[in-house]
Amino acid sequence: MAADYGKTFATWRAGAGQVWDDYARHAFVEGLRDGTLPRKAFLHYLVQDYVFLVHFSRAWSLAVVKSETIDEMKVCAGTVDALVNHEMALHVKICAEAGISEDQLFTASEDVENLAYTRYVMDAGLQGDFLDMMAALAPCVMGYGEIGLRLADSKAADTPYADWIATYAGDDYQGVCKAVGEMIDQAVARRVGDLAASPRAAALQTRFTKATALEVGFWQMGLNGA
Repeated sequence: MAADYGKTFATWRAGAGQVWDDYARHAFVEGLRDGTLPRKAFLHYLVQDYVFLVHFSRAWSLAVVKSETIDEMKVCAGTVDALVNHEMALHVKICAEAGISEDQLFTASEDVENLAYTRYVMDAGLQGDFLDMMAALAPCVMGYGEIGLRLADSKAADTPYADWIATYAGDDYQGVCKAVGEMIDQAVARRVGDLAASPRAAALQTRFTKATALEVGFWQMGLNGA
C-alpha cells in the first residue's frame, strides 16, 4: 500500500504508472531489502547521492525563493535542514567507515545520470514556478519515504543496509514527507484550485513522471558501479 503523503502526490504517483513501480521496486532497492546489493554498488551510489543531495538542497533553497506563503517557506527551509544536517550525515557516516572523507564526497565527479537528474530539477525551478518545482522534487522525497516504509515492513532488519532503511522509515523522515505532501496540496489549491480540472495538470504530471524516470536511472547507475 502506498504511503499517505497527500492527495496531489497520490494523483501524480498513480499517473506515473509503471515508471513508479520501476523506481520503487528497482533491483537496487530489492538488493537493499534482502542484503544482496554489492557493497561496491552501494558505496558508489552513496558518493553520487551525496553530490545529488548538494544540488537537491540548492533546489529546495530555490523553492524558498519561489514560495508565496510563510508556511511554504517554513516547509521548504525545513526540508533543506533535513537534507543538509541529517540525510547527508548518514552518507558521511557510512562512507567514513569505508575510508571515504566528506571532502572526497563533496568533490566527487558526477556520473551522467546524476548530472541529468540534478540539472533537470534545477531547470524546473529556474524555468517554471513553485508547482513545477514540487512536481520535479516530489518523487525523490516521497519515493524514499515509501521505499523506506516498505523495506522496514518487510522485516529487513538483518540486512547490512538496515541503517539506510531505518533513516527513511523513521519518524523524522516520514514527518518531512507528510509536511511536504500537505504543503503541495495547499500550494495546488492556492494556485490552480482543482488540479484535475486545471490546464496545467498534464504538464505537472509530465514533470513528475520524468523525475521518477530519472530516479530509475539513478538506481541503475548505482548497480552499474558494482
